[in-house]
Amino acid sequence: MDTEAVRSFVRAAELGQLRHAADELGVTQQAVSKRIAALERELAVRLFTRTARGVDLTLDGQAFLPHARGVVAHADRAAAAVRPGSRAPRVDVLGLRSAQAVLLHDYWRSRPGVDLDVVTMRVDDPRRVAAAVAAGDLDAAFRTVTDPASLPPDVRMVHAFDSALELLVGPRHPLAAATTLTPAELRGHRIWVPGIVAGSEWSEFYDDLTTAFDLRVDATGPNFGTEVLLDALADSADLATLVGALDRYLWPAGHDLRRIPIAEPTLAYPISLLLPADPHPALRPIVDHFAALPPLPEPVWRPAWPRLGPAARGTDG
Repeated sequence: MDTEAVRSFVRAAELGQLRHAADELGVTQQAVSKRIAALERELAVRLFTRTARGVDLTLDGQAFLPHARGVVAHADRAAAAVRPGSRAPRVDVLGLRSAQAVLLHDYWRSRPGVDLDVVTMRVDDPRRVAAAVAAGDLDAAFRTVTDPASLPPDVRMVHAFDSALELLVGPRHPLAAATTLTPAELRGHRIWVPGIVAGSEWSEFYDDLTTAFDLRVDATGPNFGTEVLLDALADSADLATLVGALDRYLWPAGHDLRRIPIAEPTLAYPISLLLPADPHPALRPIVDHFAALPPLPEPVWRPAWPRLGPAARGTDG
């Protein structure tokens, strides 16, 4: 099996476009397309379907992706074993527009010359991500395993930062004119978060949140992606959703969506960092960067997840 074809498949799957994968790999889009086509012929399955926005994984592609990541990671480790110097730390973020990615980008911009390999494992079960850290496929991951007893013995979890939540609504929503809201003011309003997956960290978060504040969180319907959700909010007079204050969202100007901070208390989504017992040397300044972030304004509500120590302790022995 051609390792570069597998690498092209992985980057196309993670970036969602062959052109972006080609740019990152330093080859032409045609070369990436040919590599993936050859891989599909070898496997006798289709790995992608074409869409207006790029490519989406087929079911076979989804099944192949974690194994393909392992192939690439093992090939990289083999090359690193005989290559002078050390490779960049491979850090998983939940999404490239997530608060984790935004803050990691801030870190990278503040330190010219620092090398990072930022990836997105498209899996909902954080235990699978922890297993990838334990296997050495990832050097760190911004995920929370809400039951620490299920962590691999050689993986530790530390608190990275708290992400404040905001309400996102369209211009006709009853709360659209508010400059700030309390959790009590959200009661009775339909908060739509489609595709909440049982066993995911966000599933437990929303369970705690709805119990604490008697909120109406609606998880019905499949998750067709951010763009579809934003379109629905713009067209609705009663639909709302919750987003992280630092998460990046882009929408057409005509949508006129409103992001409204929530306070008294601030609703905090805790972001944890999974690390191996012997972390990559380049991770320490990253952990210190997150540990130095300013705290959220009090009072703050957090879910009943295990209370962890400061992130700076995560790289100590």
